[in-house]
Amino acid sequence: MTPNLAPVAIMVPVLGFAVWRRVRSQFGRQPIRRGRMIARIAVFAAIGVLVGLGGLLNPRLLEGLAAGAVLGAMLGMLGLRLTRFERSPDGSDGYIPNPWIGGLLTALLVARLAWRFLVVMPQMEHLQAGAGAPPPIGNSPLTLLMFGLLIGYYITYFSGLLVHHRRFEQAQAAARAP
Repeated sequence: MTPNLAPVAIMVPVLGFAVWRRVRSQFGRQPIRRGRMIARIAVFAAIGVLVGLGGLLNPRLLEGLAAGAVLGAMLGMLGLRLTRFERSPDGSDGYIPNPWIGGLLTALLVARLAWRFLVVMPQMEHLQAGAGAPPPIGNSPLTLLMFGLLIGYYITYFSGLLVHHRRFEQAQAAARAP
């Protein structure tokens, strides 16, 4: 295997597994896991801040990230309206997300990353012949718009799930009270 194909051979299966897990989590009943949701909010917020700090050098990148975060937050609010909460017979709480929104976000991200990879890969092959640093994959306002879309969506969605779940628990407790 040539050295320039080694990262691709490692990256493609890992990304494929990540996408498969992401798509699988968009269908059917999902359990409420408060700790995981809070951790995901923190991770997405940290990623957003780090990517935003990297975008301070180029305002176009920061604009793409901010626009994506705003659009993602609006999409997250829509996703919350389309999410159903339920309690199973064994007493565990869960939610059923809208699969179309998650599928759309996944398709947009995968398509954008594949496009950037196809654009950057020939540039990296030319760099092997001479000296120079490889071009960064996230050096595009459209790519950062996609990242911002995901970050805004998931922070809004998971925060809203936690709030709505608390209200759902309170409504269930009030319904059981005599």
